[in-house]
Amino acid sequence: ADYLDNGNNKMAIQQADKLLKKHKDLHCAKVLKAIGLQRTGKQDEAYALAQEVAALEPTDDNSLQALTILYREMHRPELVTKLYEAAVKKVPNSEEYHSHLFMAYARVGEYKKMQQAGMALYKIVPKNPYYFWSVMSLIMQSISAQDENLSKTMFLPLAERMVEKMVKEDKIEAEAEVELYYMILERLEKYKEALDVVRGKLGEKLTSELQSRENKCMAMYKKLHRWPECNALARRLLLKNSDDWQFYITYFDSVFQLIDESWTPPAEGEHSLEGEVHCSIEQAVNFIEERITEESKSSRPLRGPYLAKLELIRRLRHRGCNDEYKLGDPEELMFQYFKKFGDKPCCFTDLKVFVDLLPPSQYTKFIRQLLDVIPLAAAAAENEVALPGDIKALQQHLCVVQLSRLLGIYHAMEKKQKLAVVRELMLRYRHGLEFGKSCLKTELQFSDYYCLLAVHLLLDLWLEGEEAAVWQCLTLLEEGLSHSPSNAQFKLLLIRIYCRLGAFEPVSELYSSLDAKHIQHDTIGYLLTRYAGSLGHYAAASQSCNFALRFFHSNQKDTSEYIIQAYKYGAFEKIPEFIAFRNRLNSSLHFAQVRTERMLLDLLLEANISTSLEESIKSMSLSPEEDDIPWKDLRDNRDLTVLFSWDPKDRDISEEHRKLSLEEETLWLRIRSLTLRLVSGLPTLGHTIQPKNSEKTAENGVSSKIDTIRALLQQLEAAVDSGLKFLEQKIQYPVLGPPPTRMAGFFSNGSCQCQTSLFYLVSDIYELDTNGLEDSAEIQERIGNSFKSLVERLTDLFNKCKGNLIEVRDGILKTHPNLLENLVFFVETISIALWVSSYCDSVLRPFKSNLQKKKKKKKESSVAMPPVFTHFLDYVTELQTLTSNVIDHIKGLEIILTALKLEELSLKDTLLLQEEKKFTKTVQGKVQSSYHHSVQEIGELLKKRLDTIKKLKI
Repeated sequence: ADYLDNGNNKMAIQQADKLLKKHKDLHCAKVLKAIGLQRTGKQDEAYALAQEVAALEPTDDNSLQALTILYREMHRPELVTKLYEAAVKKVPNSEEYHSHLFMAYARVGEYKKMQQAGMALYKIVPKNPYYFWSVMSLIMQSISAQDENLSKTMFLPLAERMVEKMVKEDKIEAEAEVELYYMILERLEKYKEALDVVRGKLGEKLTSELQSRENKCMAMYKKLHRWPECNALARRLLLKNSDDWQFYITYFDSVFQLIDESWTPPAEGEHSLEGEVHCSIEQAVNFIEERITEESKSSRPLRGPYLAKLELIRRLRHRGCNDEYKLGDPEELMFQYFKKFGDKPCCFTDLKVFVDLLPPSQYTKFIRQLLDVIPLAAAAAENEVALPGDIKALQQHLCVVQLSRLLGIYHAMEKKQKLAVVRELMLRYRHGLEFGKSCLKTELQFSDYYCLLAVHLLLDLWLEGEEAAVWQCLTLLEEGLSHSPSNAQFKLLLIRIYCRLGAFEPVSELYSSLDAKHIQHDTIGYLLTRYAGSLGHYAAASQSCNFALRFFHSNQKDTSEYIIQAYKYGAFEKIPEFIAFRNRLNSSLHFAQVRTERMLLDLLLEANISTSLEESIKSMSLSPEEDDIPWKDLRDNRDLTVLFSWDPKDRDISEEHRKLSLEEETLWLRIRSLTLRLVSGLPTLGHTIQPKNSEKTAENGVSSKIDTIRALLQQLEAAVDSGLKFLEQKIQYPVLGPPPTRMAGFFSNGSCQCQTSLFYLVSDIYELDTNGLEDSAEIQERIGNSFKSLVERLTDLFNKCKGNLIEVRDGILKTHPNLLENLVFFVETISIALWVSSYCDSVLRPFKSNLQKKKKKKKESSVAMPPVFTHFLDYVTELQTLTSNVIDHIKGLEIILTALKLEELSLKDTLLLQEEKKFTKTVQGKVQSSYHHSVQEIGELLKKRLDTIKKLKI
């Protein structure tokens, strides 16, 4: 066991063997040996050994624990349940084995058996937690039931009765049990009863969370539309803490609900269960004014009351009745707010919500007014910039700059003004670094946002056609990163810009330095996986897919452990959350994309190179009939706002963009997934030797295989049509919004038409195979024409890859990422062409050898060769020539990229400082090296493909 813990598996196997020689039937030694075998990659031997022991139904704790570990490593949790079922039969009164059995069921989600196991445990040892495990399992049955009616009429009422029994017998002990009761009532929509539980004696147990009872009451009042109670409770809680924003929202919601219902308080007695109710705008206005007066007396400044006033103005304006209540002018209120809180980083995000209260004509005046109150050191000369003297003044100034961007003031400027602002922002950024000299490496510099805002302005210029601006963006970001090495925003923006320029090499390093944790592989992983394969960095692409897949696969295992911990500690309300979390990840769009692209990539790199296509497909357990993507439930978990943006609403990412992006991603995924399934169908059409009569083929099941392929081909056609229709809308996402898919390039460079016609060719070849060579002149001609048009299409595709990837125009560097993407599509398309050709080869070879036998029999030299052979030979020869040409072209690109002297680039008129020049050099070097690397990897792969073409001569 010690050897296993230290990872010395071979030694562990040897020691176990020694023990087993002395004691043949030592179960535990066998299992430990099996663990060693499993970890050294001998899965089958390990499984056989484990089953040997399991068949004996061991009941000693060591063997059971060891087998549990082994099965978990094999990802076979269902075997653990069988183990403990047997152990419990033999030792029926063991509390330990029963609870292990319960947890084993929890791992595989067998809720009905969990319920029974929980009750069995309670009978042996009447402890409350066991009883409630059983109740929770009923709730889980209700959640997982497909039929909602069943869960409302059977599982939940049963659970309710079980808890009521404990309540009547006064056996409720823990807070978790009350939570569970509340959860059942809430799911049964018995809100009134739930409210009584929380407000009653049982509710006193709800102590672990702050305001747990109040929050639950509030939730029930809202469900029951009891607005007077909502209002009174919110009011009471705000008197206790006037900075709690959620209660302001509830307070306002309920006031306006009551006004709309013309509610009036009863003449005598309490207004409501929770005390006094406010039901008029006057009361609300006075209440907020009182909060502000109270705030001025408090020891630390509170933002809540001031923002509540702005929120109230907004709501009143919305109802068209603001002016009657003299709440003040929003512009003046925001100005006062800035004076009070402007030196806090949250000031900008607080005011951002309310800027639409300002009339556009006042924007410039408002910004000037704010600037006037910031204590900046007087400028020495006319044209010099007045700089802040301390961090507080810097924060205030930064807040104003962010507001200027948000109000669109910078967007309205022309190029010259924009460049002047960039200069000023960078000057302020560098000056601000002085305040952060004592910052740790992991802390952000106070002035980082100046640098980011300057980059945003340059991005605007780049999108307006200013080529040099993008290099300046990268230069400033790299400089920023050198001073603030853990600023995620710098890294994310660098990733996006490098990818748009077609350079993937610097991105892998940037992404891994972000140190994305857990769920982030799903929310921001798209930034990496979208570009990895498409820019020709195959090795890095494999790696980035692995990162993501490792997280998705381990999520299955991890979630079971969380659920088990939740049972152990009675955190019942978390269990449905964990299950929902797991489902959300399993139906993640990104997960499906990475799975599909990873398999296509593996085939591209290995199939018919290091292993045969058939073996590759078998090792991925792929089959054309199976589709493992949950199309109906696909969840878009991407975080599309991970990059900070200070753009006004009309330029920012909108709900509409999100919807369109999801639609585009799904369409592209459908095309890719169908392509993968079609490729995986090729080996199934394998050549069968028996005489070709129809009964035989039907028995062989081969004819159904071709039907599958033809059906998939129709689905692919439909998906392609939908894709084309989608692209007709010519959607432009904001520059920091979702990156577009590769679909547009796939259609415009002709890869799509090539790949589809290759799969049609498969269908024709199959037909030739079933009909034989006689009387098939028409099919042969059709196949010949397909070969010809394929070569033309592939040549066209190659022509779309020609051109320099990087060129220098007027002293400015310009990259052509689309040419690189086209090259990558070319490699993929030619690979599919070769897989289809090897299928043709497998069909034509036997025909040829039969013909030669006939020739020998008849001793005639004039047996005519059917035309299909010449067609195929010509086709293969042309494929070979074409691939050689592409390889030569790539060699040419390599030479040009190596010879490109970036030092001589004069970045004139950008007024770069000496220190910036050094970063510009780095950035351009990174892009050049990345393109060089891409071209090398593409060239290497094509050479391997060329070797497989040479084997295709019949």
